Amino acid sequence: MQIQVNTDHNVHGGERLATYVKTDLESSLSRFVGWLTRVEVHLSDNGGAKAEDKKCVIEARPGGKQPVVVTHHAATVDDAYAGAAHKLRSLLDSRHSRAHDHKGSESIRHMAAPEDPEQVGVIESETQATTTN
Repeated sequence: MQIQVNTDHNVHGGERLATYVKTDLESSLSRFVGWLTRVEVHLSDNGGAKAEDKKCVIEARPGGKQPVVVTHHAATVDDAYAGAAHKLRSLLDSRHSRAHDHKGSESIRHMAAPEDPEQVGVIESETQATTTN
């Protein structure tokens, strides 16, 4: 999984901030390593007078699926990142569970067809009996 951190010219922290974000995401998203191909983090400061002018946008790209994006606004860059990371973990957990688990077991779509000859004969005889009547 590749992690890329982008900041605008108003966000201070440099390499230390990028290293922290990469390390935190690697540990918190470790269960999705085989599923995610790339994660991009965008940190920005709108520089306005509003209390929540810092923004973090995180885009995650699951293999073979459409990318998912979360956004969080906060008063500090750290809070904006923490909020967006929490939203991403929740979203990925939900999406990953839907894609790989169905009520705690495999989906019926992934199960093999029954090969019991007795079951196949019962189904065929029921079908023939209803069509002859």
